[in-house]
Amino acid sequence: MIEALTSLFRRLPAASPAVMRAAITLAALSVALWAQWLAPPGASLLADEWLRDQYIQLQQTDAPEPRVLVVDIDEQSMAALGPWPWPRARLADLVETLLTTYGARGVALDIVLPNPADAEGDARLGMLARHGPLVLAQAFDYSPHRPYTLREGQPAGALPEAAGHAHAAEATGYIGNQPAFADAPHVGNIGFIPDPDGALRRLPLLTRYQGRLYPALSVALINCCGGGLAHVPAAPQRVSYKRDWTAYTVVSAADILAERIAPASASGRLVLVGSSSLGLSDRVATPLAANRPGLGVQAAMLSTLLDRQQGKAPAPWPGRWIGSLYALLCVVLAALALPRLPAVAGVGMLAALTAAWLALAYVISPHDPAFSTTGPVACNLFLLAVAVPYHWQLTQRRSRHLLDTLRQYVAPAVVDELLRSDIEDPLAPRQLEVTTLIADMEGYTTQVESLPVSEAARLTRDFLECLTGPVIEAGGTLDKYTGDGLVAFWGAPLPNAGHADLALDAASAIVERVRQYSRLREAEGRPPLRVRIGIDSGPAFAGDFGTAFRSIYTAVGDSVNTASRLEQAARDYPHDIIIGEGTVAHARRHHFLPLGERQLRGKEKRTILYTLTPDMDFSAPSAAARPEAAA
Repeated sequence: MIEALTSLFRRLPAASPAVMRAAITLAALSVALWAQWLAPPGASLLADEWLRDQYIQLQQTDAPEPRVLVVDIDEQSMAALGPWPWPRARLADLVETLLTTYGARGVALDIVLPNPADAEGDARLGMLARHGPLVLAQAFDYSPHRPYTLREGQPAGALPEAAGHAHAAEATGYIGNQPAFADAPHVGNIGFIPDPDGALRRLPLLTRYQGRLYPALSVALINCCGGGLAHVPAAPQRVSYKRDWTAYTVVSAADILAERIAPASASGRLVLVGSSSLGLSDRVATPLAANRPGLGVQAAMLSTLLDRQQGKAPAPWPGRWIGSLYALLCVVLAALALPRLPAVAGVGMLAALTAAWLALAYVISPHDPAFSTTGPVACNLFLLAVAVPYHWQLTQRRSRHLLDTLRQYVAPAVVDELLRSDIEDPLAPRQLEVTTLIADMEGYTTQVESLPVSEAARLTRDFLECLTGPVIEAGGTLDKYTGDGLVAFWGAPLPNAGHADLALDAASAIVERVRQYSRLREAEGRPPLRVRIGIDSGPAFAGDFGTAFRSIYTAVGDSVNTASRLEQAARDYPHDIIIGEGTVAHARRHHFLPLGERQLRGKEKRTILYTLTPDMDFSAPSAAARPEAAA
């Protein structure tokens, strides 16, 4: 993927890096802000719900819930009392036993009764629903694509219309209770809208159907006999699932009817009656498990609302703002750090920021059910997929530029060897043993003062060609041009034990090339040319000594200064190559002729000067017409 993005960046118009960085930063931040503020409710952005499910599983508790009692019409009850459906009289007995013997505050049936059954039982249940703390259930349908309209029984328990409920879930159908229960004041909806992955994470607390509002079962139970709710949100609400099924006191309906449970264990509780039986198919997928009783979801929603009512819910935090500010922090850090970090370090920084956010989102998740847990993660993934390859491409472009620049100073073979070496930063200043060669044209001003500008430029260029070719061929590093001359050195950036001999080879070749070039000019009636060369060896600091405005790879040290003094001294000798003591000490393949001592400028002691022996010295022809100067 990085290669594809790199190819894309190469084809993009040549926008400035600052503009591209700003565009990438804004795009990454926009992804995070969209996830926090503009994503549709329930939209799963980059596994947002999956991540929140993991948090829920880590935060769940099995601490007992003392306010809720769950009465389960389970397999044991049906084995003891008969298969479902039970007679209505038995349901009436169950409700009356819970209200009288066990002192329950109120009972809600998580069971819809759309058709009449035994008259006596229906009458008793109707009386309990109209005059007692009994809440019946009805189920609204929210499917807009059902091929038929679901209308069975009769809806009941509507609330008066109130302002602020425009976002209530719109129902398209219903399964209500039999018409005999239509005047029951407390009826709650048990219908739900699963998320796209099939999991049930939210319940509609208010449902609108044909212009009327109907409460959820848990809302109706609290309004009936739990003290009531000051405010019921219109939009579907997230079930906290803080408590798993094991946190609730669950008793078998058969044990309640047989009064085998201690009455004090149920006294003062709100009771939900339903079934966890697989045979009744009231099973749903939740964040806690793929197969949970629907009765458990109603119990979890009831606990969630009781926590809000009693002030036990986690204090609300501005999760969306925290997520947005964290994403802003990520893009600012990325904009500042990625241009300065290697790609691997940039990836590590984004990974660390993502890990820190995941830990922070874990803390925030109980306090804000609406924020996006993966907004900053999406932002960092965008930076990883776009910003890191872009900055890597910029780095590669700069590296290629620097490499091309280095090839102008260093022989290609040396550059290739640098790339193969394990030196972490070959251009960093280091102290190395180097041999410095400094050469220039004798009498340059006299040579060019009478020439037209074009011819003077050609002479300079051709003369520098004579100097440069041997340097590069001998593996030298071209430091700089000095108008009519150059400075070169051997032994850096790669150490080389034969640096002195290589420099001497280059010096001999330079003299021969200048001699040949001078002959050509003399044949044209031009004055002869002479090159002066100074060479010395010794320790020097070699590396990139540039500034923020310009990079330059050079060598500095006493031996470099000595080479410059030797080149200046060459004007007083009939020899084109003047060599210092350091080079003589390091050379292995050459022989030298001592020229005596000389006091060089800037030196406290006199220096012995050398040149190559006559069999290796190419200076004689160019100096034959010149009188020998005194040593």
